[in-house]
Amino acid sequence: MHVRTLSGLPHLESTVVATGIARFGSPETACGLWIQPHNLPRQTSQTDFQVALIVMLVSLSAGGDTHAMNIPSFCCSWLRHSTLAASFALSFAVGSLAALAHGDEPRPPATRPPNVVLIVADDLGYRELGCFGQEKIRTPRLDALASEGMRLTRHYAGNAVCAPSRCVLMTGKHPGHAIVRDNKSTPPEGQYPIPAAEVTLAELLHDAGYATGAFGKWGLGGPGSPGEPLRQGFDRFFGYNCQAHAHSYYPDYLWDNDRRIRLENDPAVPGHAGLADGADPADPRSYDAFKGCDYAPDRIYEAALAFLRAEKDGPFFLYYPSIIPHVALHIPDDELTPYLELGWNDPPFTRTGGGYTPHFTPRAAYAAMISRLDREVGGILDELDTLGVADNTLVIFTSDNGATHLNDEVDVDFFASVGELRGLKGSLYEGGIRVPAIVRWPGHVAAGSESPFISGFEDWLPTILEAAGCGADIPAEVDGLSLMSQITEDNVPGLPGSQRPFLYREFAGYGGQQCVLAGRWKAIRQQLRKGPAPTELYDLEADRSEAHDVAAEHPNIVKRLEALMTREHTPSSTFPIAGLGDELPAR
Repeated sequence: MHVRTLSGLPHLESTVVATGIARFGSPETACGLWIQPHNLPRQTSQTDFQVALIVMLVSLSAGGDTHAMNIPSFCCSWLRHSTLAASFALSFAVGSLAALAHGDEPRPPATRPPNVVLIVADDLGYRELGCFGQEKIRTPRLDALASEGMRLTRHYAGNAVCAPSRCVLMTGKHPGHAIVRDNKSTPPEGQYPIPAAEVTLAELLHDAGYATGAFGKWGLGGPGSPGEPLRQGFDRFFGYNCQAHAHSYYPDYLWDNDRRIRLENDPAVPGHAGLADGADPADPRSYDAFKGCDYAPDRIYEAALAFLRAEKDGPFFLYYPSIIPHVALHIPDDELTPYLELGWNDPPFTRTGGGYTPHFTPRAAYAAMISRLDREVGGILDELDTLGVADNTLVIFTSDNGATHLNDEVDVDFFASVGELRGLKGSLYEGGIRVPAIVRWPGHVAAGSESPFISGFEDWLPTILEAAGCGADIPAEVDGLSLMSQITEDNVPGLPGSQRPFLYREFAGYGGQQCVLAGRWKAIRQQLRKGPAPTELYDLEADRSEAHDVAAEHPNIVKRLEALMTREHTPSSTFPIAGLGDELPAR
């Protein structure tokens, strides 16, 4: 078939078909892409479609095997004999030949959608980056990223802990509408899954022609569930499916798409364990049991870079939900050195009161972990530069919630991890949900800028889709707002509409909580699992630390915000909150 087809064609057409055969293996395969598009690989490019169409039309004009090509018989006569078809094939070939005969040349950046890199730290506090006020931990690459783009100074994670926050990020729905509203394990591995019916950011970008890859910690559906990443729009996944499994940085396996791969940790280092009986907590050798050989973040980082190289012609969506700096305090010894040299007073964490795994120098370990994350971000940015795609890539960096509340092993007071803010991870006070956020998009986002606009995780789905030219595809049920008018260079602060009406949060865990932000005001309720609770009110412009409850002084504002809280909550039988009227499951 190949030789006969090529030998019967003029030089130009045979060159085009040869290009197609090099790409697809045979004219039959190329034609199959057009006749049976449901068989397409997820990462088939627009150029693949062009080559396939050329090969099909030109091959047919030379007497190709229509049965092998799976072309319906009623189409064959028109395709073989129509002057229009032949003319179209030849003119299309002439217009495309220069690019196609020399490989899959990418479109110029100005004519193709932007790539998207979304990096999410795990439990990184609002003040733990230099560009957000950190004074002890070194984060030069993230500080540089902020100087090249915009800092969002009032950005809110989707929730106060991992899984529900990530659900908001992926679906664009706030926690009163999102499916996942707390961490909930589903043994033997994984967390409560996003249902198949949910539409995720990855699915929308995939349908828009993006190659989609996730590298890090998933936490939205265990292996084989409808929520696993390969069933939620990702072409590629590498890392931890399960949050609990990610408590160890030296596990015995990771997931590579839908299969486990072994790591060279024998035995694996547990995420939760104590010193051996009789071990001397003052002897650094007592902590050697918590050091492994095969560091999972290394594997994840390299897989992410490989994805970038493979998809450099774009557009691509790289989702990088890092496990850093979530405890346990696992970091290679050589990365501790810059902080050990500072001579901090750094008493060992021995785990006498529970927690994750002990560490001889916990302050140095935690700082080194964040610096490690900083280097990974820098490496990803460097790779974008090397591949020549940085100028056409929207980069977003943020954190899934505030700094950990496990103060025995992470000294958040020493690092001033949330600064003046009240609360930590697990709380809907500012320190638990207000997180650092940086966005860079050369030519669109002004370098060295910042925005005080109240924004949240639900906003990234519509923002990214609008940036990708897919604003019409934003699902109607999405709660988020596109931030494009806020982050792009033509934004003029103070214009009408520059303040969002409200931002809503609820959290079924840690006693049950609910809050709403509207301008300067924040209403919050605590301990809702026990039943109805009083509403606290804070003026965040005058009281960023939420130290003074002014509910009694502003009853009308409280009434208005309580009405919003009632309206935005939809009942959940899986994550019920009794104080909001949800029916609790029978015991």
